[in-house]
Amino acid sequence: MKEIYKTFDETGLVQLSAFEEGAWINLCNPTPQEINEVATEFNIETNHILSALDEEERARIEVDDNCTVIIVDVPIKDEEGHNGYETIPLTIIIGDKYIITTCLQRIQLLEDFKSGKIKGFFTFKKTRFILQLLYKNASYFLQYLRHIDRLSHQMEAELHKSMRNKELLQLFDLEKSLVYFTTSLRANEIVLEKMMRMENIKRYPEDEDLLEDVIIENKQAIEMANIYSNILGGTMNAFSSIISNNLNIVMKTLTSITIIMAIPTMIGSFWGMNVKVPLSENPHAFSGIILISVVITAIIAFIMIKKKLF
Repeated sequence: MKEIYKTFDETGLVQLSAFEEGAWINLCNPTPQEINEVATEFNIETNHILSALDEEERARIEVDDNCTVIIVDVPIKDEEGHNGYETIPLTIIIGDKYIITTCLQRIQLLEDFKSGKIKGFFTFKKTRFILQLLYKNASYFLQYLRHIDRLSHQMEAELHKSMRNKELLQLFDLEKSLVYFTTSLRANEIVLEKMMRMENIKRYPEDEDLLEDVIIENKQAIEMANIYSNILGGTMNAFSSIISNNLNIVMKTLTSITIIMAIPTMIGSFWGMNVKVPLSENPHAFSGIILISVVITAIIAFIMIKKKLF
């Protein structure tokens, strides 16, 4: 899907039917025809657009003859997972008279710009637009990280009540999300550092503070991701050890019960043989055998309890 937007002083952000100078072209999972049309119209390589359609594409900056390509990772909810998140690439292509964004699917980050939620957003101020995108992207990382932290606390509370595989699998999804976030945030940090040194992207004095805010926000997200990842990893290891220890306790208890219950069975088997045994002709033999079994079983159980084997 191809969308064209432009900011006007009178009406604000307006969606256009055809391209105008200073417009923003947004491509959401574009068709091959739309890719070829945009590539031909702006004289850019189709690979620059196709890079956003590869989920494994790494974050980077490329400088071409007539455009600059910035690829960053953006966080999204994992629709296939229970409570997990993942990242996908967002490509930003900057030319003299245009800016193009391309993504594999509709993301809330771009929806915020299209709906007018971002203050001070102008399509013709390309440098500011890029910095606002990157700042809002780091904010979404922080928002999802806080949500992951809340979910992990909920899972921990559930695990305290019952050790089920469901909660452990959900914790594993969250831990995997944190790995994705940490990797993507570090890659985005490299892109930001390279942007600061590049002369192809014009920087204006009024945008310097915004650039610093973007870098600080991204670093904060990296630190939070590392902290939450360490905490969640330690939590999972602790609960894995607890579950393993509980299993050992159950097995030890069942083994002890089996040993104790084997004593009356063994005694009953001796007097159940078809041969002469002591007390076999005594009229009170049955009661005596039961009493002997109970006494011996009680003694063995007492010894096992004293030695903490039961």
